[in-house]
Amino acid sequence: MNQEEPPLARLSVSLPGRLLARLDAMIAMRGLANRSQIIAELIRRELADHTEAQGDAVIAGTITLIYRAESGRVRHALAQTQLAYLKEVISSQHVFLEDDQSLEVLLVQGPAQRLTSLCDELRRIRGVSQIELVSTTALLPPLHAHGAVDAIVEPRGARTAA
Repeated sequence: MNQEEPPLARLSVSLPGRLLARLDAMIAMRGLANRSQIIAELIRRELADHTEAQGDAVIAGTITLIYRAESGRVRHALAQTQLAYLKEVISSQHVFLEDDQSLEVLLVQGPAQRLTSLCDELRRIRGVSQIELVSTTALLPPLHAHGAVDAIVEPRGARTAA
């Protein structure tokens, strides 16, 4: 007998009460029939992003994180993770938000698989509540010439000592 996959499958998800209330408010504002529609949309988007990031292509982009500071433990874990991806993390900017939360944006470039791995490691850090990689196939220009010393260019009007 050939058994077909059922058209629908049930999934049980536990969420903090405030997050569920916000989800329900968004569903009502968008006029959706139920939670399943938005959750399926979110899952589809995440699966599409996951699939795109599996290739060998080099991409550039940003990783945006929201996390609770929690006496420096989270910041230390984030810094250690970024250090392990030193070639990929070009720069970072951090700001403090209300309620002991922080926002950090990383400018990144590297193989898609490495950037996906970086996101996965950052996501595993307890205290990180949101993370998103926004990527592009347009790359940053090389910052330094490899194996060559650039000529020092004097600003206009500058005089050198003889």
